[in-house]
Amino acid sequence: MATMEDGLFARHIQNFSEATSTEKHWGYVDRAVPCTNDAGSCAYLDQVYGAHDLTMLYTGIFWAIVAGILLIWTVVRRVFPTPRADEVATGTADTETLVKKISQRSRLRRTAASLIRGYLLPDSTRFVFGRTTRLQVLILVILASYLLIFSFVGIVYQTWITPVKKMPGVYNTRTSLGPWSDRVGVWAYALTPLSILLSSRESILSQITGLPYQSFNFLHRWLGYIIVIQGSLHTIGWTVIEVRLYQPQPTVAIEWIVQPYIIWGVVAQILLLMIFILSTPWGIRLTGYEFFRKAHYVLAMVYIGACYAHWESLRCFLIPGLIIWGLDRGIRFTRSALIHYQYLPSGSMGFKAAQASLTYFPDADHGDVVRMDFQQPQDAWSIGKHFYLCFTECSIWQSHPFTPLNLPKVQDGVVSHSYILRAKKGETKNIAALAAKKLAAAPSATTPVILSGPYGELIVEHLTPDVNVLCVAGGTGITYVLPVLLSLAEKPEINDRRIQLVWAVRRKDDTRWIEKELRIIRKAAKVHKIQIRVYVTREGSSKSPSLSDNISEKDVMAVKETGVSAPSISSMNEVRTNSTVDVQRIGGEGFDRHPDLNKVVKDFVEGTVRGSTSVYASGPGSMISDLRSIVASCNSGAKVWQGNERYDVKLICDDRLEW
Repeated sequence: MATMEDGLFARHIQNFSEATSTEKHWGYVDRAVPCTNDAGSCAYLDQVYGAHDLTMLYTGIFWAIVAGILLIWTVVRRVFPTPRADEVATGTADTETLVKKISQRSRLRRTAASLIRGYLLPDSTRFVFGRTTRLQVLILVILASYLLIFSFVGIVYQTWITPVKKMPGVYNTRTSLGPWSDRVGVWAYALTPLSILLSSRESILSQITGLPYQSFNFLHRWLGYIIVIQGSLHTIGWTVIEVRLYQPQPTVAIEWIVQPYIIWGVVAQILLLMIFILSTPWGIRLTGYEFFRKAHYVLAMVYIGACYAHWESLRCFLIPGLIIWGLDRGIRFTRSALIHYQYLPSGSMGFKAAQASLTYFPDADHGDVVRMDFQQPQDAWSIGKHFYLCFTECSIWQSHPFTPLNLPKVQDGVVSHSYILRAKKGETKNIAALAAKKLAAAPSATTPVILSGPYGELIVEHLTPDVNVLCVAGGTGITYVLPVLLSLAEKPEINDRRIQLVWAVRRKDDTRWIEKELRIIRKAAKVHKIQIRVYVTREGSSKSPSLSDNISEKDVMAVKETGVSAPSISSMNEVRTNSTVDVQRIGGEGFDRHPDLNKVVKDFVEGTVRGSTSVYASGPGSMISDLRSIVASCNSGAKVWQGNERYDVKLICDDRLEW
């Protein structure tokens, strides 16, 4: 630290031998007072220290705003709680009265939510931000605007020409570029703990706001981009000053670059650029997601260490970041250890992986599908949450998130887990190959699995009797919505509640993935009036029955290269049957045709008798983006305020699109 201070004192031409005292400045080196140098140098130092003090004030205000928002959010959640389903009696004569009471109490909240969804739910500027809602982009714009404004205000933009001691006729050019470069550098430090907080799986923010940790991924990524820009501008600014504006050259530049704190600053900047390059889409594709994830952890921690060595005075921002990261990793490890700490075959206690039975569904065209079923001694999780699974026979260094498709129930001290996954590439492809190999050798096979979790949001706790339910799934996305339907199937019947499942699969045989669960829903459908629609998007003819024979099927084939026009999807949706499951073929061999979600959602909303609608969805990113726009168009704050809650339509989706 002394070396760093000596270098700074020399650069600032501070004469400590003639000073009577020193001034403390938080986050910066001490200042010698009074200033005994030339007037220009003293004026420049006034600006440097004054601008830095303002910078620390602005960062303090920023963190006070963040803390204030979280505090207000917590208070509002307490004062205006969303009604919970378990607080509302169902299946009784008092249900309508109770529902009316809840509606009156929550009308203001629902009106505000409907207005916000109507404007801020759709995707925004997809070619820049990807599949991200306008709300997320708006928060980013507000954050970036604050940082942009307070990166410039409070600095006096001026130039000072100062003489170089003992070198007559040689002058330094001192400008406001120095104070400004310091400011953006401080901002990069100040945002570091927030970036780590937004990336934590064991998220404190989730506990405060009730939002799942993956909701913060977008802000984490873009805040990282902002830090890269700030760090780069800080480096460029001081490079220009030391290599061009200070004299004599190249003596000043050489003396500057060999100082330890500058070397660590260069290391930090290189690490920051490496993190950025590896986190770009093409960087992830080139190296693989798992390499990116592990490298991201390591490089980020080494970067913080380099930042500490570069400017120890700002450790107030770096140490909290390290603590947050350490807690996140420690809690993850502890949760996994607790789940698997159980009785071993020897009778002692220890770590034991779950043994998952495998079911293999070959699909050479679109990727094989594997179903895994196992039991684990643990508490039941909440519907909608997911677990990270590590398949030790493939790799102990990788874990991937999967949502259980079954209801979490504790029976005899254990809970059943059921998952389906499609083999694409990487780990999922290895798992499918492992399942195929094991099942070829024996009619039944298992593989050890290590769990971490559960994670995610609570998606059915607020499903009160007045809420209609529309579940939309694409392919293996059925795992997210299926537990919702299974949960409703076990509850008492609610008059006038509408429930519907819309599931798009490539082939009718794909329904075999969840044949057992579909039977349960079909059995309950007669009581709860659950409508089940299966859209087969890529098959011309039936190969083998996947569901029981009493399911009606409407083959609606799109004809290619003929003079016969394919019927519109609108007309397809007009087909109605009296059966529990309505299977419609809307595609053909070699090409896909997807259901008209706009008509599906709007017909469902318009067909409700009373109450709001919750749309549960999981599937391809394009489907989620379409549903965001469709659901947004169904919302009307004005109509909700007038008492027509049909236009309060909520979208609950599995938005882990990057996974």
